[in-house]
Amino acid sequence: MKKFTLMVVVMLACLFRVNAQEPQFVSTEKQTRSVLIEELTGRTCPNCPAGQRVVNNVIAKNPEKTFTVNIHAKNIGYSPSDYPNLDVPAANVYSMAFIDGGIPAVVVNRMEKSDGNMVKIHPASCATYVDEQWKEEAEVNVAGQVIINPVTRVATITVEAYYTSDSESETNYLTIMMLQDSIFGSQSGASANPDQVVGTQYCHMHVLRDVITDTWGDAIAPTTAGSLVTKQYVYNIPEVIGTPNGPEVDLDNIHFIAFVTEKKKGSVTQPILNVGGLNIIEGTDEPVYPFIKSFAQENMITCTNEKKFTANVVNGGTETLTSIKFEVSVNKGATTTQEWTGSLPVYGKVDVDLFAEVPFGGELVTVKIVEANGTPFTFETSVMGKCDEWIQVELGDTQATEEFKLELAQDRFGNQTTWKVYNHKDDVIAEGGPYPMLTSNSIEVHEEYFTAPAGECLMFVIEDNVGNGINNNFGQGYYKIYDSKGNLLVESDGKFGFGEYRIIFLHGAMSVEDVEETSYNVYPNPVKDVLTISGEDMKQVTVYNALGQMVKSINCNDNTVQINVNDLQNGMYFVNVINNNGVMTTSKVSVLK
Repeated sequence: MKKFTLMVVVMLACLFRVNAQEPQFVSTEKQTRSVLIEELTGRTCPNCPAGQRVVNNVIAKNPEKTFTVNIHAKNIGYSPSDYPNLDVPAANVYSMAFIDGGIPAVVVNRMEKSDGNMVKIHPASCATYVDEQWKEEAEVNVAGQVIINPVTRVATITVEAYYTSDSESETNYLTIMMLQDSIFGSQSGASANPDQVVGTQYCHMHVLRDVITDTWGDAIAPTTAGSLVTKQYVYNIPEVIGTPNGPEVDLDNIHFIAFVTEKKKGSVTQPILNVGGLNIIEGTDEPVYPFIKSFAQENMITCTNEKKFTANVVNGGTETLTSIKFEVSVNKGATTTQEWTGSLPVYGKVDVDLFAEVPFGGELVTVKIVEANGTPFTFETSVMGKCDEWIQVELGDTQATEEFKLELAQDRFGNQTTWKVYNHKDDVIAEGGPYPMLTSNSIEVHEEYFTAPAGECLMFVIEDNVGNGINNNFGQGYYKIYDSKGNLLVESDGKFGFGEYRIIFLHGAMSVEDVEETSYNVYPNPVKDVLTISGEDMKQVTVYNALGQMVKSINCNDNTVQINVNDLQNGMYFVNVINNNGVMTTSKVSVLK
């Protein structure tokens, strides 16, 4: 009987340990209080950017323990409905509860005055209150994560609250907010906060976009020391928030915060006991689910048909990825298959180099994942990128360099205009501006010159730091680029906003059009590590890159030559074979690792 009883006790103990809830995200150690600054603001409020600058400086002192939310509300008359409309229902509720005067105004952790009401202050005074909160010991720690399905935009939100000491109230309240950064639009008084000004636009940060819980929080309990409360929510992230003229909800610029408040005073919950940011992960419930986070041509300054792209791939599944097969097509035509192998853990990211041969730049390249971990991948995960066309300048057989003339007509504000010329290594080989400011709205024409060697690939970039180009209400400027023969290569009306660029190729070295079929065998093609050339009477083999620069040279007296290409970058190369009679033949080869 005793033995049986002991077995029952042991079994119960085991069951208890298995079923006991352990924290996954939140710390169980005592912490000092983090701070939430709720800032009431508006796009037509001329003093609000100055207030935001003050708050930004406060956050910079202790960014790990300080959070802020910018609350725009139309019911206080400072957020009109033109773009971007940043009003949301919760913002209107908060503004009515927080504001008893003008804006800007802030509430720090919803601190209470002696009468029990919240302390509402000007941003200039918030540093003292924030310092005070940082020093206090928090009753509860808050942490969690958000898993976002990048295709469905469904967010699975898990928040944990662990009490390191007793709360004064038996019931507390959990609030989860979604904020968004980098919303560009108008803002009165923007110059008072220059760090958030880009051209003529103001970069709105920490904007309240939605509240996932009840506006004043969902009730949680128990609130005694040692208690762990876990809450999970499923939230569909809208594509647009705000009617009318609401900005898009960009998944790359959103973040989530969660905080616990202690008690209710009427409909308002206060004070905030602690706040924490939620870690964002992009993933799904599928075992195998890679997706392409970003896709772009790696080097913009390129005048070759062989284009290199970088795809940032995320493992959004629940299993480690060991292989991914891609289909790459140009203008939705014929496809090539390219493969990545390795070991990518769950939620991990990796950059994959992909290649496409385009007819002449300006072509649409599409990449699609068709296989993962050896099995067909049926989800839609294609991305597209466009290559830039280049202007080709034909040089004479003996011409080593080319001189270009830039004719630039500035507007009145020439001090805003600059230009640069980059070579294929991204080095600046010529530049000009800023130019003088004129006394009236007119133009002034400048002639500038720059020189580059044959075979070079150039990028001409012109910029206006205010974002209104050189053809506007202050003068109808323009620019033109000529070659040394007087041929007009580039003509722009100057309406380019912040800037634009053009790519120019000095066709004087060997190019694709020069290549003729050869009788020599050159293999494999594409080549990964060792290139083999076979044929009779070979005397010398040289390898050139697409810019006409020699990268390999071998003297030979055999019918077979092997060249190690491990030290060459991916791309297109030209293999020249000179025979004993001095006759040269050329083959085009792609290096693909």
